[in-house]
Amino acid sequence: MAAPLELSCWGGGWGLPSVHGESLVVMAYAKFSGAPLKVNVIDNTWRGSRGDVPVLTTEDNIVSQPTKILNFLKKQKYNADYELSAKQGADTLAYIALLEEKLLPAVLHTFWVESDNYFTVTKPWFASRIPFPLSLILPGRMSKGALNRILLTRGEPPLYHLQEVEAQIYRDAKECLNLLSHRLGTSQFFFGDRPSTLDAYVFGFIAPLYKVRFPKVQLQGHLKQLSNLCRFCDDILNSYFKRNIGGFSPAGQEAVDANLQKLTQLVNKESNLIEKMDDSLRQSPQLPPRKLPTLKLTPAEEEDNSLRRLSP
Repeated sequence: MAAPLELSCWGGGWGLPSVHGESLVVMAYAKFSGAPLKVNVIDNTWRGSRGDVPVLTTEDNIVSQPTKILNFLKKQKYNADYELSAKQGADTLAYIALLEEKLLPAVLHTFWVESDNYFTVTKPWFASRIPFPLSLILPGRMSKGALNRILLTRGEPPLYHLQEVEAQIYRDAKECLNLLSHRLGTSQFFFGDRPSTLDAYVFGFIAPLYKVRFPKVQLQGHLKQLSNLCRFCDDILNSYFKRNIGGFSPAGQEAVDANLQKLTQLVNKESNLIEKMDDSLRQSPQLPPRKLPTLKLTPAEEEDNSLRRLSP
């Protein structure tokens, strides 16, 4: 009997099995390759590390990062690329590198750096799945991590300022989406009528961008103009994720959005309260440390102390 495969990942919403791109890559590939994953969705009772999500756990292995997880599954004979030619395999690697270089920075910015999106959608959603009080801290750290990742890869000369970086990453992302749309054309998948690793990556990167309801939709608006990429996402969702892991039907999405809005207000109030308390503590007058009085020994105690020092 094969060892059980358990995937720990962020959960879903807006009709997606996961709103987290890297989790979605692994979940899609598992569907394409037939890997029997048991999905453990992270919620506010989760006690494990969230820094390396998604994580694949077996009896003998713990594997994180989509590339490593997919390679592990291929070694277990769950290979969605077995029909690809050598050229198609090389094209897969090239397109994945393009996605990570050109599209990923803009996706991270849309979710984690764009202020309106972060405070009204991203932060409340993730905070609701993290135990208190870490729910007030970790989303901010994740946001800073996303910004550092963007600046690390794109914040080099001549792009010295964040505004210049933002403009460039969105230009690059739109060009990448146009290229993907042209490559897909009228085909069902990128290499014919069977999904492969590249389809899992493209789906994982663009499906959250396509489905999540953001107030600022600069890149999302451009994606929705590329009808074949939207159809690509819808086909995969309908064919491989018929049962919505998030637990919400499209008809109930308005109720979900209303609950998210209430959660947004609650999380922001708690964050503001903690910030005010922190500011008050910083601004309160600091009393100098009080010098402790020196205790003077009685003559009897001094004598006893001297004898103790002389004794062997």
